[in-house]
Amino acid sequence: MSIQTRMTPDGVEVVTTTAEARALPSPPLLILDSVTAFFDEQGFGTGPLAWERIGDGQSNITYRIQRSDQTYVLRRGPRPPLPPSTHDMVREARIQQLLHAEGVLVPRVLAVCTDESVLGVPFYVMSFVEGVVITDTVPPPLESRGQREATSRAVVDALAQLHRVDVTKPDLSGLGRPEGYLERQVKRFSGLWETNTTRHLPEVHDLADWLEKNRPDSQGMSVVHGDYRMGNLLFSGSAPASVVGILDWEMATLGDPLADLGYLTATYSDPASAPTVMELTPVTREPGYWNRTQLVDRYAERTGFEMGPLPWYQMLALWKSAIFCEAIYTRWLQGERPGDELFGPSLEAGVPHLLQQARRHMHDL
Repeated sequence: MSIQTRMTPDGVEVVTTTAEARALPSPPLLILDSVTAFFDEQGFGTGPLAWERIGDGQSNITYRIQRSDQTYVLRRGPRPPLPPSTHDMVREARIQQLLHAEGVLVPRVLAVCTDESVLGVPFYVMSFVEGVVITDTVPPPLESRGQREATSRAVVDALAQLHRVDVTKPDLSGLGRPEGYLERQVKRFSGLWETNTTRHLPEVHDLADWLEKNRPDSQGMSVVHGDYRMGNLLFSGSAPASVVGILDWEMATLGDPLADLGYLTATYSDPASAPTVMELTPVTREPGYWNRTQLVDRYAERTGFEMGPLPWYQMLALWKSAIFCEAIYTRWLQGERPGDELFGPSLEAGVPHLLQQARRHMHDL
């Protein structure tokens, strides 16, 4: 754990006092005195704070905070100004509070701060869940073939549990409008392409037209996570493999549950498929982990949904991924991602490749 001021490519990350923060050209992400005062108000421990950043996200930022013998997690948005309707920490916290009450595997939200004078943006504090994220390495207790299979099963079962939550309950029903969800997705992301690109890739519009003309009827409505993948799951660090937490609820809403399954499977690292820039957990190409077909079969077994239309949802997932990756690529070209020497430049070819892979799903319907 650290209590040191650290410089990020776009400014100082952490300072001790508000006075230090005011002297900087851009606001820091964490002001220790301000967070300490907030923790005091909430009764979260005593004494000085120790902190460390969790992950290297460029969007919402998450910190592990240690105070006395207690561990907390603080999550906040990026530095202002923020685009409208994005990085809404208050909404994200509310979603987790509602889902925690339904038994979904989410950390417990302990406090929400809407006072922007504290850190410049709203933030929330939640319980710390001990676990591991599986990306390019496997925890030794979960390395056996049997535990790899159990890991795959746990990924699907946690998603099926989420999709069984009764979204007709009054509080949950206010999280979104499930009717017309697929139509809005295509329309919204088509508009985002024009806003975020500097190059001409006509396949984006061709695929949008095809998606709109071939849009399936939704078989149900559920909470849709919006970024459901292994990198957003916390697993137990010991056998048997199990999911102990689902993270990153920024894009959650109500909609078509197959949108989550389409995204999970289209971006899942499968030895039979060509890798893309969206495959962020490459270990599942190794023996013992389920392939995409096995994931789909388990989900169908757990939910009873018909899987025939799934290629449409997989195509939607890759097409959407190409569009938001293009936004990242444009920011990289404009020098807005200092220090990014790998992912940003990979998108010059990575975005067209995502579009090519999306088109392949046309032939699976």
